[in-house]
Amino acid sequence: MEGKSSNRELQSIVDAIGCSEVVESRIQLLDKLGDLEISEKSDFACLLQCLANLWEDYTCLDVIQCMLNKAILEVAVKHLGSGLSSCPAQYLELGTKASIWCGKHLKMTLMSTEESQEEEHSKLFFELLFNLLSFSAASFSALARYPVTVNQLSMNSIEKFILEQLSLTKDLVSEFKRIQLYGSEALKVSQEVIDSVIRLCGVQAGAVNWGSYDERFEDKNGIDCEVINVKDCVINIIKHAIEKLCEMGIIAADGGGSLVAILNLSWKGVVTLLQLGEGILAVKMNISDILVTLISLVNESIRCASEAWNSTLKETVSVTEARRTFLPIKFYLINAVKISSLYPCQAYLVYKELTFCILKISTFRISMCKEKLLKTASEVFTELLEKTSYDLLNPILISDQVKQECKFEILDCLFFHENDANLISGCLDECSRNTSINGSQVLPERGAMLLGRVALFLNFLRYSVDSEEDTRVGISRKLGWFLDLFVNEEVYSSILILQLPVSYGSGKTVEVIWQPMFSFLLNSLQTFLIVVSSSLAWMEVESFLLENLFHPHFLCWEVVMELWCFIARYAEPGMVNGIVNKLCSLLKFLASAESVFNPCSALRRLARFISMFLSFGAQSLVDQVINFIVGDERSAESSIVRLALLMEGFPLNLLSDKIRSITTQKVLTDYFVFVESFDEKSIRAGNNGFFGVPVFTLSASLQSLQINLSDVDVKTLKFLVSIIHSYKACADKLTKNHCRKLLSETLGIISNMKHLYASDEMEEVVFELGKLFISGPAATDKELYQCKPDLALFMAGLAHMHIPETDKNPKTSAAWQLYHMLLRERHWALIHLAITAFGYFTARTLCNELWRFVPHNAALSYDLESGIEAKEERFMFELKAFLDKERALHTITASSDQLELLAREGLMLKKLFQKLSAINAETAGCKSMDVDGENRSMEVDGEKQCNKKRKLPDGISKGMELLHSGLKVISDGISQLQQHQLSSIELNKFLTHFSRLEDQIAQLVGLTGND
Repeated sequence: MEGKSSNRELQSIVDAIGCSEVVESRIQLLDKLGDLEISEKSDFACLLQCLANLWEDYTCLDVIQCMLNKAILEVAVKHLGSGLSSCPAQYLELGTKASIWCGKHLKMTLMSTEESQEEEHSKLFFELLFNLLSFSAASFSALARYPVTVNQLSMNSIEKFILEQLSLTKDLVSEFKRIQLYGSEALKVSQEVIDSVIRLCGVQAGAVNWGSYDERFEDKNGIDCEVINVKDCVINIIKHAIEKLCEMGIIAADGGGSLVAILNLSWKGVVTLLQLGEGILAVKMNISDILVTLISLVNESIRCASEAWNSTLKETVSVTEARRTFLPIKFYLINAVKISSLYPCQAYLVYKELTFCILKISTFRISMCKEKLLKTASEVFTELLEKTSYDLLNPILISDQVKQECKFEILDCLFFHENDANLISGCLDECSRNTSINGSQVLPERGAMLLGRVALFLNFLRYSVDSEEDTRVGISRKLGWFLDLFVNEEVYSSILILQLPVSYGSGKTVEVIWQPMFSFLLNSLQTFLIVVSSSLAWMEVESFLLENLFHPHFLCWEVVMELWCFIARYAEPGMVNGIVNKLCSLLKFLASAESVFNPCSALRRLARFISMFLSFGAQSLVDQVINFIVGDERSAESSIVRLALLMEGFPLNLLSDKIRSITTQKVLTDYFVFVESFDEKSIRAGNNGFFGVPVFTLSASLQSLQINLSDVDVKTLKFLVSIIHSYKACADKLTKNHCRKLLSETLGIISNMKHLYASDEMEEVVFELGKLFISGPAATDKELYQCKPDLALFMAGLAHMHIPETDKNPKTSAAWQLYHMLLRERHWALIHLAITAFGYFTARTLCNELWRFVPHNAALSYDLESGIEAKEERFMFELKAFLDKERALHTITASSDQLELLAREGLMLKKLFQKLSAINAETAGCKSMDVDGENRSMEVDGEKQCNKKRKLPDGISKGMELLHSGLKVISDGISQLQQHQLSSIELNKFLTHFSRLEDQIAQLVGLTGND
């Protein structure tokens, strides 16, 4: 026995223990050691040496040794406080040795328990194990009450002791499922160890002056002074503690609900310890790995939830089950957010893992929204994870430590253009596969992923108030990318029909409301406009709005218009006035007689925008525009501009009373002057491309100005008859074109004047229309087809006219024949207009024999599959369904058929958009100029000039011809397939992929120059 004690009684007991070979005797002697009063350092050294030697005596595992070791621990616990203060290194070495021994024999005990039932031995061992861990926790608590130790040996002992205790605790936690009998005690002591280690590390870190590197410490007597690198020692202790806590957190995450306490304590402990050291831990350990670990736990949880609900789901997921599934995900995310906030630069190193994680979360959310049985789960998911998932990247994006280009790189990784998809498509495809609910999946996986990106971008817009300037600029630059996504047929269909759960409020007041995706999209964009209105990002937003003022895709245009109208309503008056003045000047510049009658011309599109913009502005703005136009009334441009605005719904009803009265009087005066002077001579005189402006003006302003019915008298009916006669009589194409336009507009005017249908002159009008459209030479005129939409409006008004139900009345026969003609139309738009008109007529007319108005071969009488067999019963069924459409529209749940139809519509719009974009690009890319009498092509960018195309090798040209031929054959096959069978999800998927193939080949054609 090394060393002699100054305490004779202590020394005699130690000597007796050394001489005794009977374990029971040693246990009795150990009881006496526990009762001794010890104060000298040498005595504690002797005691601890004795206890350490006793622990080494037995290497086999049996009941006797467990009893002996238990007695040793009891002695150590009784002298805990004094022993740690006198001989900390020796005391901790004893605990370290005991931990190593228990860790080794824990596995042996579990193995022996499986092979044979040694319950007494197992019980004694676990009592010893729990006593040891309680001793360890008490030791950590005692160490926390003392100053930082003064020598390297003590610091090393503390580090090794903590490492071994945490290793033993981790082993115990990992075997929790196999020791259910002692589960509660195991959890209790494990929590005690973890909690005490965390507090000890905090005390150690608080005693270090992190501003200097070396520290000089004195012992408690102020005698010995030793310079040691305490900072590195404390950092190593914290580092090892964090590593072990991470390992326990991973084990607890896989341990189910029984280890929730360990899960919470371990990961919260990691976050707590990472806050120590004033950031020095960033260079001492790999913070990024911890973040990746948490993200992997999130991904795994989402994968498990997706698989669990993918095929076995038969009933609605309850709130309780959803919260049990999603709360751990939120816990991992919150801790990851906290770590990212502490170490944003280290978080940036793994930004790809972070971005893919939140993309998976967003995609999973969209997938759940499309499944009825997951409606409740999607609400819980939104409440718990919508804001938290956004916060995962926010610490990096708002940090001053991260450079602006790095923040833009993160946004590029999340919101990249389809042309760059090959850079990270593998990860995104994996994201889609792991997060989609395939049991009732309507859209392809790629579509779900795109919608996930859309929903994620909306969250960035919605929560932009929490972002900083760099991020707002980056998001502003992505608005064009975001708008381009709407062209995708899958995104297009979902935006129009999908409903999303949206959270409002914060904390305990969070409320989840289901909202149409289109409404949520607009609200998010409007929120972003407000946030960036007074920042540098506004320049980017304004450029985006101006560039897309005439976007060729209608949904994109609608969204941009909504944003402009939002600006008109809420922006500063000075800003709005400036915009309106510039637009009016541009409108006059674009004015031309040809463009005013072309709905797709720049003049009409700009007039449409101005009219919509003014509808949401102040009344003074509307007066301002009218004064601007009328102020130069004599010029032809003013008349053209006024007509263009009126045809595009200029808000005349918002004019002040005085100006509205003046405008109304002028419109009516001009109209009656024109009607009274109308004849063939005036038609020929007006062949300048701008004829009949008063008629068009009245037709466009009829609703807005609320013109008195008596102001438009029977002269209008006579005027319509004159137009019909002129149309039949005129020979030149230009004159017929003028008459046809006047015919349509006049029919529209009359359809709004119900009192005119009671006039005697109406009989002649109906008769003349019958001769024009049915029996006369003009009935075969293809151009007359353009008048049928307005004719349908006119025919609806026949409900206010007395129609004798006899074959001998020419008026009655003409009405029947006109309705027969309209109801036989096969174009979907004309079918809609005709059935709407007929529905209005049937609901109000006094006629009883309505069957006379319906032809046997009406379009809605044919069956949908073959389109050959026609039945009257089918027409009545379709008519009833159409008349009941308002009640049917109360259903807001999206069905697979609705999504499929919208996706097909979106595909057609996408092709049209691509054609228009290609034409615009070609027009903008090159311009012609005469050089030395030759017309040569010169590229605008000035990089290249060419006089002729280079001839491509024969192989490439032949290959392109084969590709074109193959596409045509496939397209013909698709047309036949659509004609002979109902569309299906599989067909929709095929059409989607075929569309992408066409896009790629079109790009290839553009590169090769093949036409």
